[in-house]
Amino acid sequence: MPRYRLTIEYDGQPYKGFQAQESLPSVQGSIERAVKAFSGQTLRLQAAGRTDTGVHAAGQVIHIDLERDWRPEVVRDALNAYLSPEPIAVIDAVVAEGDWHARFSATERRYIYRILNRKSPAALDRGKVWHVKKPLDAEAMHVAAQALIGNHDFTTFRHMQCQAKSPVKTMDVARVWREGEQVLLEFASRSFLHRQVRSMTGTLAEVGIGRWSASDVKAALEARDRKACGPVAPADGLYLMGVKY
Repeated sequence: MPRYRLTIEYDGQPYKGFQAQESLPSVQGSIERAVKAFSGQTLRLQAAGRTDTGVHAAGQVIHIDLERDWRPEVVRDALNAYLSPEPIAVIDAVVAEGDWHARFSATERRYIYRILNRKSPAALDRGKVWHVKKPLDAEAMHVAAQALIGNHDFTTFRHMQCQAKSPVKTMDVARVWREGEQVLLEFASRSFLHRQVRSMTGTLAEVGIGRWSASDVKAALEARDRKACGPVAPADGLYLMGVKY
């Protein structure tokens, strides 16, 4: 039974998150229905990560085990044909080797958060960015973000319903920069806690506005207390950009 590694991109706006839900639209549910329509096979796919409601992906990775040995390009094109009414696309398909697993074999997950920093709201990117009217100091945000790099207890930035066994994670990348009217935040780690990126982003935005200092972010992290977290950024601007294996 061949295993196919698929790289997926999607607009998260129409879905109640990635994970399949019985009566609500999900990215996983749509892909599994496309697999059924293409191959006649009912299966449960595996994914590198389960994004929340409204979160987008440019490099989500999943795997499916098919009973028939199809050429990867046939799998890609057939799934895209059945997914065409929806904002989901399979951008790459290959046959996985050995015991490779979309979730358990991952060594890094990378997210980008987009903030539109101007007075006027988004029109073309509505639902794709977080609109912040007040001027943001991206350099100050970047300096504050350096406190998040390394191995830490991220309880402060962990959602109350997070099911991870431990709040301790290692942050490999935490950087912030400006591109025109956008402020971009990038985070990379082997794994993340539930809503960790959005929690860190909202907190760093407080630094950008001038309400918090870099030392406040460090103190919040060291508090290991959810109550010390700043506001949580909305899902709109968050993208799963890629997964390394």
